[in-house]
Parts: sequence; structure tokens; C-alpha cells
Amino acid sequence: MLPDLVLYQISEWLSEQRNHDLSPGDIAIRLDLISKVHGLEEAEKYFDGIPDTSRITIHVYGALLNCYAEHKSLDKAEATMQKMRELGFLKTSLSYNNMLKFYSRLGKTEKLDSVMQEMEKQGIDWNMVTFNIRLNAYEATSDIEGMEKLLMKMEADPEITIDWNAYAVAANGYLKAGLHEKTIEMLKKAEQLVSGKTRPIHIMSAYGAMGKVWNSVYLCMISSLVKLDDLDGAEKILEEWVSVTTFLDFRIPRVLITAYCEKGLLEKAEAYIERLKDSGMEVDPFTLDRLASGYRAHGQVEKAVETMKQALLAGLPGYKPNRFILAEHLEYLKEKGDVEAAEEILRLLRENCHFSTAICEKLRSYIHVESPSRRKGI
Repeated sequence: MLPDLVLYQISEWLSEQRNHDLSPGDIAIRLDLISKVHGLEEAEKYFDGIPDTSRITIHVYGALLNCYAEHKSLDKAEATMQKMRELGFLKTSLSYNNMLKFYSRLGKTEKLDSVMQEMEKQGIDWNMVTFNIRLNAYEATSDIEGMEKLLMKMEADPEITIDWNAYAVAANGYLKAGLHEKTIEMLKKAEQLVSGKTRPIHIMSAYGAMGKVWNSVYLCMISSLVKLDDLDGAEKILEEWVSVTTFLDFRIPRVLITAYCEKGLLEKAEAYIERLKDSGMEVDPFTLDRLASGYRAHGQVEKAVETMKQALLAGLPGYKPNRFILAEHLEYLKEKGDVEAAEEILRLLRENCHFSTAICEKLRSYIHVESPSRRKGI
């Protein structure tokens, strides 16, 4: 599309060439462009200078209403709407819908019903634009009852063809209200109306938000069962989560893996991590850190060192290993005389964990100082 300034210049040139032959539509376009390029005051001056024979038309007054709406001039917009009533210009849904949009933008949702009631009294049918404006307003204010009644009216109207967006809006309303089953119902209806294979971003966002809500519920349930020492119950809930989830969240299996590690059920922890890997999930360093802690606590130091190294290799921003575990691991490598492995750990710390050079140098110095036991040949 051409920029407004270019369009305005074209309009000015055309009016200079045939100023005597401007139609109401041409005048309406010029009025709109003057408002956008030069502001509302200049648009009003232009409007006042139009001869009555050309000015008092539905096109010109409709354009003036748009100008006031764009500049959020409520009093003048309402006064123009009243003038259009008096002139008998409100015969279609166009100006009513413009006013509905304007009220919605200003957050004056209490005004919407009176406008729509006036449309009914005047015998002007609500079209899809009218319904969508009101539906979005119900969703924005979390008026579930109003949203449901309007949606039923839309579905029952043979003149209205509901699109996917209406159901996506309803899904968002239900989601905010915590009505998850109804959210899924609306999303499914929306998907049935989408043409092509790609889901619109609105539907994808709603599914993503829905997944986060469900994940929070499962996370709370599994954490509670683990605190009650009911690992069997936690395992069942985790299996249910795996079967229904569409939004992967590693925090959820990590709760159970941590419980396995704390209780010494390291084989179960290992098996579950391998299962997650086989399913295509990349194990995050925080979970590997829990496994390393489990190995250390139950005397499997070599496995603890190797697992911590895997966690560091993941290079996740913000991850830092437990300093006490790190100290024990470096001490273990030092006692073993495996300076090369210790240096590798330090390199990963510096590159991936944002440890300062000063701290890494102190640790390196410590590693290279021979321990008393090794000096004595123990």
C-alpha cells in the first residue's frame, strides 16, 4: 500500500485538476487523508469548507465519524453519530460497527449493548463484524455468561457464518476463567474451521497457554504426592501427564527423578532419564545435576563427576552446579591425580556457567597443589 502522504498528494493533484467534479466518495477519501497527514483540526476546517450539497451525504459524515474515532475524540464522535441519526444516514451496520469499535478501544463496554439494541430497533441486522466486536469485549472483561449467550445466538443465526477466530476468542475467555474442558472444546471447533494445514497463531497460543495451565496442575499434584512419600501415586500421575501433554515441561518429571535420587533409587532415575531421551526430549542440566547429587550421596563418585560434566556440556544459560558438589568432585579428581579431567571441568565452568576468571584460576591453583596424601605416597 502507498503511504498516506503519497495518497494525500495524489488526492490533492486530482482535486486541482477537476475540483468541480469531486464525488462524495472523493471528498470522504480526502477528508480521511487530511486527518491522517495534517491532523484533526485541518480535517475539520476542510469539512466546514465543503458546500452543503456535497457535505451532507452519508459518505462524508461517515468519514468524519472515522476521523473522530481515530483521534479518540469521543464527544465529537457521539455528536456526529447523533447528527447522522437526524439526517437519516444510519441505514446500514457500517457506522454502528465503527462506533462499536471505538467504544471497545476506549474500554467503554457498557455502551455496546445500547448501540446494538438501537440497531435491532432500526431493523439493521448484526453482521459478523458486529458479533466479533461484542464477543471480543465479553472475552476482554471475562463475562463468560454474556460470551456464551452471544455465541449461541451466532450459531443459531442462519445468516451468520462463524469463522475460527470467534471460537478462538471464546477459548481464550474460557481459559482465563479456568474452564479447561470448555477451552479445549472451543479450540477443537476453531481447528475444524481452519483451512490448510497451518494453525493460526491465535490457536497455537491458546494451546500453548492451555498446556502451561495443565502442566502447573500436574506439577502441583506430583510434588504433593512426593512430599507424602507416595511415589507410586506420583508415578501414575506422571504417566497420565505424559499421555495428555502437548507442552513439554521438564520440571514435572524432574520432581520424581529428584525423589528417586534422594531415596537411592538411582536405577529408576537412570531408566526414566533414558526413557525421556528415547522419546526425543533433551535432558536439561538441572535434572542431570539432581542425578549427580544422587550419585555423590550414595558413594558413586565417578558417575557423579561424569554426570556433572554432561550437565556443564549442555551449556544452558543460568545453570551453575552446586558449589559444594563441585568442590567434592574437584577434590576427588585431584586425589585421583586426574588433572586433565579437572581442567576440563574448569574449562566448561568458565565457558558455559559464567564463572569468573578469578574463581577459575583459584580452583586451578588448588588442583595443581599436590595433596598431602599423594606427597606421602598414600
